Amino acid sequence: MLQRLLNAAIKPDFTLPLRISQCAVCRSWPARQVCAPCIARFAAPVLRCRACALALPADLSMGLRSPPGLCAGCIKQHPPLDATLVAVPYSYPWSELITRYKFGERPGWAPFFAELLLQAPGVQQAFDALQAGDLILPMPLSDQRLQSRGFNQAWELARALARQSGSAAKADACLLLRVKHTRPQTELQRDARLANVRGAFQVDPLRVPVLAGRRVMLVDDVITSGASLFTAAQILRTAGAAHVTGLAIARTAAT
Repeated sequence: MLQRLLNAAIKPDFTLPLRISQCAVCRSWPARQVCAPCIARFAAPVLRCRACALALPADLSMGLRSPPGLCAGCIKQHPPLDATLVAVPYSYPWSELITRYKFGERPGWAPFFAELLLQAPGVQQAFDALQAGDLILPMPLSDQRLQSRGFNQAWELARALARQSGSAAKADACLLLRVKHTRPQTELQRDARLANVRGAFQVDPLRVPVLAGRRVMLVDDVITSGASLFTAAQILRTAGAAHVTGLAIARTAAT
């Protein structure tokens, strides 16, 4: 009986409501959604590709002629992003917490994830570089997915980031549109993912001029292959955006 109680005491509980001041990972008390020691343990900075945020090997002596800070894939074909920044790897405990946020009707986690992102290297500086007229855009959901999920997790995150960063730029949920409902990207291989999102995004035709020469922060929750983010970024560039930075809470280990 005692052992069962001890096991229960240390088992992470990702279903705790936000009103309980207990860490969702280690269950220390009191704490915010995730306590400072757990953040320090599971959100340590990782050397990442500056173009796609894929984790880079610790030994970068694989070729002196390779551009610094780029993974092999981005050396071959640079994505339509000037930079991509993430806070954590898509692994325990973040994968569990993001899933709860995204599918568990928990938009109240957005401010915590925004704060986590703003503590990551380079993120606050990227927001500081935005000026009035620049834009913070969420990756849009299709009407079907928005209806089934109840909210757009990227929009809640973008709003929280705009507020907490103190940026002069404004968050806008209606400029970048999702015009085609597609299969979930997690069900597909990389090549199929690129085909899946082709033609899925569009800039509001009546508002295209607002992008001319502007810097854009494109916000999502998780980057896997990058197919959706890259496709949306290319649409923004074609519409006139001068600089596009991708931003997500987490990045998977490989494409």
